[in-house]
Amino acid sequence: MKRIITATVQNRSGVLNRITGLMQKRQFNIESISVGRTEVDSISRMTLVVDVEDNQKLEQLTKQLNKQIDVLKVSDITDKAIVARELALVKVLSSSQLRSEIQGIIEPFRASIIDVSKDSLTVQVTGKPDKIEALIDLLRPYGIKELARTGVTAFLRGHQPQVTELTSYSLLK
Repeated sequence: MKRIITATVQNRSGVLNRITGLMQKRQFNIESISVGRTEVDSISRMTLVVDVEDNQKLEQLTKQLNKQIDVLKVSDITDKAIVARELALVKVLSSSQLRSEIQGIIEPFRASIIDVSKDSLTVQVTGKPDKIEALIDLLRPYGIKELARTGVTAFLRGHQPQVTELTSYSLLK
């Protein structure tokens, strides 16, 4: 089962290497990983998409990550309300006759052409991974020359009040 794990870590040399090394030793498959500084320069956020066999392996993974000295917080956010995005750059074979056809394909995806050459064009698309996959599938028949994907970046949506947190009002006194 695929899980989206976020880890808040110290922004130091070697942290990414230690975390990926730990996952390799324990034979966890990392499907994607993205890392970047947060609003605090000394802290980075990692978003890992991992494939785990069951809840026991997932618990083992989160416990092992939490034991790392540079890890501040680990969360499995898969089943929560999240904002998740990915970026893809797709270089497609294209003649001048096909450009308008490709433009028609990418427009509903809110993708844009960011580079044009004599025999190809480069498309940039952002969104959920399934949206990215759908566009790539539509562009495949034209011939994909190159493809680069960032991997998923995600975090929790803004605070949503729970039912128990709502203030109750009554017209009766």
